[in-house]
Amino acid sequence: MKYNVLLLGSGGREHALAWGIAKSPKLEQLFIAPGNPGTESLGKNVQLNASDFDEVWEFIQAHSIHLTIVGPEQPLVEGIADFLEEKCHAVFGPKQQAAMLEGSKEFAKDFMKRHDIPTAGYEVFSQDEFDKAAEYIIEKGEYPVVLKADGLAGGKGVLIPENESDAISALEELQDGSLSDAASRLVIEEFMEGEEASVFAICDGDSYKVIGNAQDHKRIGEGDTGLNTGGMGAYSPAPIVTKELLKRVESEIIQPTVSGMKSEGNPYQGILYVGLMITKDGPKVVEYNCRFGDPECQVIVPAMRSDLLEVIISCTEGRLSETDIELDDKYRCTVVMVSGGYPQSYDKGKEIRGVDKVDSGILFHAGTKIENGKLLTNGGRVLNIVGEGESLHEAIDNSYTQVKKISFEKAFFRNDIGAKGIKRLA
Repeated sequence: MKYNVLLLGSGGREHALAWGIAKSPKLEQLFIAPGNPGTESLGKNVQLNASDFDEVWEFIQAHSIHLTIVGPEQPLVEGIADFLEEKCHAVFGPKQQAAMLEGSKEFAKDFMKRHDIPTAGYEVFSQDEFDKAAEYIIEKGEYPVVLKADGLAGGKGVLIPENESDAISALEELQDGSLSDAASRLVIEEFMEGEEASVFAICDGDSYKVIGNAQDHKRIGEGDTGLNTGGMGAYSPAPIVTKELLKRVESEIIQPTVSGMKSEGNPYQGILYVGLMITKDGPKVVEYNCRFGDPECQVIVPAMRSDLLEVIISCTEGRLSETDIELDDKYRCTVVMVSGGYPQSYDKGKEIRGVDKVDSGILFHAGTKIENGKLLTNGGRVLNIVGEGESLHEAIDNSYTQVKKISFEKAFFRNDIGAKGIKRLA
């Protein structure tokens, strides 16, 4: 059987997923909603609002879609998987209650506490309990301290003040500033010392299989300085995730998460992204995400030798345990080119030059558009350039060689993506 597939999303993650799905012999036609200029060559871009479930369903019926794959977190947290499954339509992505692992930091922390999954100690306050939260932080007197908006904030809802004054300012930002909508509830966590990494598992509700690990670079500045972003680059595999560590992550975190969700009546089907802090006491969960990371997806998907579409179908049919997943042994690095000013205010509509000069690796579009025949910037994170190699050093070099061929006004990228991995391998 050949499948008509609808992929929801528009960023670099969705371009990477479209790139993987388009290679499948099981694919009849791929629709990407809304997609971007990079996905146009892989399928058909269509204008759909993923949060308008009725509009999505009408399109599914009109185009005989067999399977819908949800890229971003927002429609999953809003319940699109529940809506489509009630229509007896196959959808790849967790249902609303399972997606709360990402949709609510409080839900996730309470879930981990119930199932003895290692994570940082925490307390939760409502937005109108500013005084209590401030009192709690001051009484503890432990800095840095981690403040997390409970809801979705596009990867920018975490503040890590270094002292009492900064903590009070951070609380005010969460109460009245740009993050206030996401921070109706506030999670205050102890700061975990260590190095971050992410492990990705694909799940069908009963079983799971690890499909890779990566290290993201969240901060805008080199040396992990400055504001948090959606992600400035990633590489895979991360040397810190040794075979021994991965065994612990599986036994202490992934398996209890999958079995815990099932035991609570919310079987988890889709991508489980486990953000980790590798501490002196072992791996602990920083956060869960209910979908592929972006830009981690861009270095994980190309490593799959198996048919990505077939693997996804096996999840929706509950037969993941019978499906073999083969990964290659190459290193990959992706560097994200962003608009000047990101993650704060930035201009759009800047002409992008040099894309036609990229002659190796993979170029994934994110915030781009075509207007009057020209490729223009259309977001904060604009392009992802993936280099690969037999070594991490080679993968990084190959990525930066291609990045330097591309230009647009006020283009910015970090020059140290993967440096921590190189240091660990030295």
